[in-house]
Amino acid sequence: MDSDIPYGTLINAGYRPRILDRRIAEGIEDFGAVCIEGPKYCGKTWTGQAFSNSETNLMDPEGNFQNLEVAKTDPSAALQGACPRLIDEWQEAPQLWDGVRNAVDRSAKRRTFVLTGSSIPRAKGQNDGDIPSPKHTGVGRIEKLRMRPMTLAESGESNGEVSLRDLFAGALPSCAAPDLSLRDCCELAARGGWPAMMRRPSERALRVVRGYLREICESDMSRVDGVRRDPDKVARLLRSLARNMEQATKSKTIIGDMTETPTDPKLAPETVVDYLQALNRIFVIEEIGPWSPRLRSRIRVNKRPKYHFADPSLAVAALRASAGSLEGDLQTFGFVFECLCVRDLLVYAQAMDAQLYYYRDQAGLEVDAVIESPTGQWAGIEIKLGHNRADEGARNLLAVKRKIVEAGGAAPAFLAVVEGVGRYAYVRDDGVFVLPIGTLTA
Repeated sequence: MDSDIPYGTLINAGYRPRILDRRIAEGIEDFGAVCIEGPKYCGKTWTGQAFSNSETNLMDPEGNFQNLEVAKTDPSAALQGACPRLIDEWQEAPQLWDGVRNAVDRSAKRRTFVLTGSSIPRAKGQNDGDIPSPKHTGVGRIEKLRMRPMTLAESGESNGEVSLRDLFAGALPSCAAPDLSLRDCCELAARGGWPAMMRRPSERALRVVRGYLREICESDMSRVDGVRRDPDKVARLLRSLARNMEQATKSKTIIGDMTETPTDPKLAPETVVDYLQALNRIFVIEEIGPWSPRLRSRIRVNKRPKYHFADPSLAVAALRASAGSLEGDLQTFGFVFECLCVRDLLVYAQAMDAQLYYYRDQAGLEVDAVIESPTGQWAGIEIKLGHNRADEGARNLLAVKRKIVEAGGAAPAFLAVVEGVGRYAYVRDDGVFVLPIGTLTA
């Protein structure tokens, strides 16, 4: 991480830099304020403090949640303090959004702010009492940035020798990978990318994540918009998503999974959609959309999104699994490992303003991840747990490339097999890259 990033004065020694840091620094300079959104516990507050010289935490219980009451009754008072000023969990007093926007505007970006939020604020008309919704979008004044749990590059398990940005610029990978065994990969997936759990064994980290899921079921899913949702149904939905992780799952499959016994009432599709939207709003899941080649052809692609857990440990906890049980069930762990890789690739792609999709056409050809750069370049990536399946991944990628090019589409910037247990990053004779996940960074 570059040393010229303008950190604030609140942070304690030992802050572990995040890939998102540069975007935050640029956002404060270009917009005046940034809003760091993401799941609870992923490090938003810690990072926000790294860029701030004062703060107010709206969920601080001191004084019977005095900070929150001040923000609701006198928003301008909550904005007073040395800038950049951190407003933690701003969505609890949504009117602060307009206050920040106006303060940035009136001061010509001399008053700067960092907002953090673990849920998307309620839509107009859904707030409790007389709490108003933001009246302005904040465009040009507040940049929204998505934070995800830590990648292997951020936690130190990847050596960071292979940069996604450099691959798009034409670099060829050639380096040794860290010595990650199958057991290591299972541990990393079960532990997850939660900053507070970086040095904990996976069984202790999973204890925390299981508590996280209970809180989602019993509280967060209802608090996000004030709509009461059945905790048991939420738990069944999370298990269904975990059983079908990283797949474009039909609603009827989810409904079938959630109807666990013949006596259970069948859920309406609208109910499932509502629950999925709520999980999106608290950043527990993320929709990965389908990628369509930019060409005039008859290639038809699947239109359903994939539902991706923000962190693989959430899926492991929902399945009531462990690192040990995953090691004994490689079919299940293959999907969990894909979740880990997609988490990291989303962060690395975000750093270069790229988007991540998946590809599956009507003929059954598919690619686990397609990354499209801001200039329209694309890269196809297959995710395989072991090096013994690199040939299979490469054949599939080359088949997709041929189909797209023959239909008039652009050739990819590169094709790559990302693997878990591999010793080297290199270029195969057929031009496909082999990239152990432990070598990748932004």
